[in-house]
Amino acid sequence: MHEITPRICIEGREADFLEGSYKSDGGITSAELNFKLPLTYGGMKKLWNKEVTFYLNEFDSTPMFRGWIKRTNETFEDIEIMAMDAFGYMVKGGEQGQAQIILDKRTNLDGLTAGAAIKKALVLAKLDGKLKTDIIGNTLPLISSVREPLRGKLSVKAIIEQLLVKAIDKTNQELPRPNIIKIVDDGEYSQLVIELESRLEDTNVKHVFDEYNNIESINIINKKLPTVITVVGKNDVGATFTHDSALEAFDRNYLEVSNDKLTSFAECKEFAARLFQANLYNQYEYSIESFDGAYLVENEVIRIETEDPQFSGNYRVKGKGVSFSPSSYSVDLQINRKPPTLAEYISSRDN
Repeated sequence: MHEITPRICIEGREADFLEGSYKSDGGITSAELNFKLPLTYGGMKKLWNKEVTFYLNEFDSTPMFRGWIKRTNETFEDIEIMAMDAFGYMVKGGEQGQAQIILDKRTNLDGLTAGAAIKKALVLAKLDGKLKTDIIGNTLPLISSVREPLRGKLSVKAIIEQLLVKAIDKTNQELPRPNIIKIVDDGEYSQLVIELESRLEDTNVKHVFDEYNNIESINIINKKLPTVITVVGKNDVGATFTHDSALEAFDRNYLEVSNDKLTSFAECKEFAARLFQANLYNQYEYSIESFDGAYLVENEVIRIETEDPQFSGNYRVKGKGVSFSPSSYSVDLQINRKPPTLAEYISSRDN
């Protein structure tokens, strides 16, 4: 671990912690901060739902984490604290169940762009006190929630997912790109921000890692590669694509998907072949342990330089973990090379 001067504040007051860890898996999932306080802090204090901020260094102007305490456990040695960020609060609404709203002809999001619809959904769910939308922006391309209007009892998370999945940018791009939503901190509040998924080919690289200077270890996950892919189109037209050499190397693994936009055998066959190529490119996921990159955030692009050309190149940051004590820290980065096509093409199951 390398030296730092981290700070944890509870309701704005600095707490003398013993050790801790930060973890974010990216996407619309909750980031967590787990830390331990000495028993002398006062185990009887009411800590539930208190705001917690974590600064990696004492001179940082914005926190790496802002959230609210959701679990405490007092042992014979210390007090264990778990806090969740605004995504966790959005999903749970501060309670045990998911934050939900009912949309009908009287109360709805009809006609609003995705950004405006998300803003209104948070207001209707009374979540806008902790999760702000001052800089949320909008999707590219702009999409309207008037098409296929949202109706019924829906979670706020499901509403955001349904709106974003409609917005796929195909303008002047060889490959389509999905929109993502993430949280940034403005120094006072957690802010929702919509942005396009980064392009690995032309995005400015935020950090460079190599095996001699700042990579302590790399964990490579070899995902199961589908070798027999069946695609079903409109009116049950379909086709199966089998990659013979890959089947011999990786065994028989099946993937079945549906796409109502496909109307012929040839279209289904070509679609299945593109699915194979997308999965082949996304065969590996990586986890890097390092003392560098603690300030990297989801969707930023890094480059790995190694003597093996198979693993060298640009990667997208998917998630991050930081383990820390009052004087040191280490970083665990989750990265991938997921092509943008996966967001549009693969909808049946994880591979």
